[in-house]
Amino acid sequence: MVITLIGAGNVATSLGSSLEGAGHRVRQVWSRTEEAARELGERLSCPWTTDISQVDGDCDVALISVKDSEIGRLAENLRTDALVVHTAGSVPLAALPQAKAGVMYPMQTFTKERLVNLKNVPLFVETKRAEDMPTLKALAESLSQDVRELGSDDRCRLHIAAVFACNFTNHCYALAADVLESAGLPFELLLPLIDETARKVHVMSPEKAQTGPAARWDQGVMERHLELLEGRQRDIYELLSGSIRQSRERRERDD
Repeated sequence: MVITLIGAGNVATSLGSSLEGAGHRVRQVWSRTEEAARELGERLSCPWTTDISQVDGDCDVALISVKDSEIGRLAENLRTDALVVHTAGSVPLAALPQAKAGVMYPMQTFTKERLVNLKNVPLFVETKRAEDMPTLKALAESLSQDVRELGSDDRCRLHIAAVFACNFTNHCYALAADVLESAGLPFELLLPLIDETARKVHVMSPEKAQTGPAARWDQGVMERHLELLEGRQRDIYELLSGSIRQSRERRERDD
C-alpha cells in the first residue's frame, strides 16, 4: 500500500520502518517540526513537509501518529479520499471527522532510539464502515501476526492497563534508581530481579506472583524502609503497599 505518515515521533518512527520492511511505500512524512520531518523522511527515502495543507492525500492510507490532543485538528485539515487511521490508545474513533476512518493501535512502548519489530506486537483495529475493515486488517496483518478488532471504549481500558503495566512500572524503576544512587549503587543490580519478575507473569497471575513485605504485611520491614524515604518516594511506597495489602485481603476473602 501507499502510506502518507502524519507524525515523526516515537510511534511513527517504528511504524515507518515496519511499513517499509513489509513492502509498503511511505509516500510522504509530515511533522510539526522540520528536524523530525527531515530525519524520518530521509530514513524512509521519501519527501517530507511541515505544512499540513501540503500533505499528499494521494495514498491508500493516511496514518496519523501524533500527540493525542492533535489528532482531531490534523485530521480536519487533511484533504484525501484515503482511509484515515490514527494509532492512539485512548482517542475514540469518533475523533476523526472522515467517514472513511479507522484506528490501528499498537500496544507497545516506543522510543526513536530503539526500533520495535511489530511482528509480535498486538495491533487493535476499528473502522467506522464495515467495508473499510478488510483494508485496515490487510495493512495490520502485514505488520503483525496478532491483529484483533476492538472498539474505542475497550481500547481505552486496554490503554489504561498498559499505563499501569508499562509507564507506571518504568517510573518505579526510576524511583528505584534514585534510591540506589543515594547509596552509590548501580541500577544494573536490579536487572536480574526485573527480568525474573517479568518472566513469572508469563506462567502465573500477577496476584500469585506478588511477593515482598507488603504482601506478607511485614510492618517492621516497611517501617524501616519508610524511615529511609522521604517526599514522593515515601508517599508512593505507602500507597502501593496499601494497595498490595488490600488486594491480598480481598483475595483471601474470596478464597
